[in-house]
Amino acid sequence: MQKIVLITGATSGIGLSCARKFAENGNHLIITGRRKERLEEITTEIIQKYKVKVYSLHFDVRDKEAVAKAIASLPDEWSKIDVLINNAGLAVGMNTIQEGVLDDWERMIDTNVKGLLYISRSVLPGMVERKSGHVINIGSIAGKEVYPNGNVYCATKHAVDALTKGMRIDTVHDGIKVTQIAPGAVETEFSIVRFKGDHGKADAVYKGFEPLHPEDIAEVAWFVTTLPANVNINDLTIMPTAQASAGVFHKEL
Repeated sequence: MQKIVLITGATSGIGLSCARKFAENGNHLIITGRRKERLEEITTEIIQKYKVKVYSLHFDVRDKEAVAKAIASLPDEWSKIDVLINNAGLAVGMNTIQEGVLDDWERMIDTNVKGLLYISRSVLPGMVERKSGHVINIGSIAGKEVYPNGNVYCATKHAVDALTKGMRIDTVHDGIKVTQIAPGAVETEFSIVRFKGDHGKADAVYKGFEPLHPEDIAEVAWFVTTLPANVNINDLTIMPTAQASAGVFHKEL
């Protein structure tokens, strides 16, 4: 059965891999992102390769008015969203609290917490009305543990962990599935953004071991949507084999 899947942050990394995986399995996509040209390229690629329908929405999840307007603008044929993948998120900087950069804090909180809430607030009422739907929140091992200089980023992902539980409680009587996928180290643009474009520092994060790849997370996201109606994966932590915890790795240097 074809579903309509909305994926935030679909222009790269885990979001893009999820878009490809769900399209590969015949689902229609609503993809969102801040990079308009990239959205258009991905839309064309997926339509041509997978022969599914794709609807793109260009906005920043931090902008609550833009979020509400974008979701409200969906044509009737796109408005019945079956799966919401809250993927948009980032880390910026690695400072102690006492040396923290306030703009970095705002960016992480506004994207990782408020952005997730804005999208969910716009999409969930329709799922509740239809008594059907699945929300997948992309969390992190940083939502399970706190590591040095990860303070505010870890706090935002702890919030995702709590919000996932809250969503499940609030929607359980309406038959909505809510899942958190919490990855360890995944090689994406994540570290490039965290280190503000310093590719040397970003590359060093993944040296000496094989990290997870975005496709690995997409496989898991797809899997949790294929289970019977009476089965929900509440919370799934996925790590590279060489990673034991947020800060413990086996690296062969």
